[in-house]
Amino acid sequence: MQYRLRQLKNSPYITYALFGLTVLVFLLETVNGGSTNNYVLVRFGARWNPLIEAGQWWRLITPIFVHIGLMHILVNGVTLFYLGGITELIFGHWRFLVLYLVSGFTGNLASAAFNPTGLAAGASTALFGMMGAYLMLYDGYRENSGIRAISRQFVMLAALNIVFDLFMPGVDIYGHIGGFLGGFLIAYALGAPKLGETSMPRRVGSLFALVAASAALLIFAFGSAL
Repeated sequence: MQYRLRQLKNSPYITYALFGLTVLVFLLETVNGGSTNNYVLVRFGARWNPLIEAGQWWRLITPIFVHIGLMHILVNGVTLFYLGGITELIFGHWRFLVLYLVSGFTGNLASAAFNPTGLAAGASTALFGMMGAYLMLYDGYRENSGIRAISRQFVMLAALNIVFDLFMPGVDIYGHIGGFLGGFLIAYALGAPKLGETSMPRRVGSLFALVAASAALLIFAFGSAL
């Protein structure tokens, strides 16, 4: 029994739960009219500013579980399963969950602020947040060569994806950038105790910057509804 509990503790079960929930939502979209149907997307929680302004603030989180088409869920699902598992083992279970949700929130908030007329959905805001967390690891744990190596790979992957976003119509680059920066800041605020302590002034400063930037975007995007 103790072995099984220890085995569970050492497995990325939050990643598995998020992956399972994401797949479940996609299946429900499919059987309720199709994942490319705008009405279905809105019904299941896609970001649409008029409904947020009407009081549905949860739409700044729920889009990370909603996907548009089979290729969208395949790419994001595989990335979540692989990258999420690694990230959760580095940061720990609850820190990873906070990182994922906060990144999704900041990404959707940036999307709402700079792409106000669009209908947005997808886990990519949170996935870019995980890549932003690796920028924090690269900066905060410079003495760890292994962490520096893996962090460099994921940060370069994020940079390449953002460059590609510039030339791909229909891609929400604002959500990706917002998620990346949110992930960087919340990762610094949370720290990664398994790797060692980080500077307390940086942690506090990152949390302040995250709250201040989020407040500014909220006012910019939804000032009239606040």
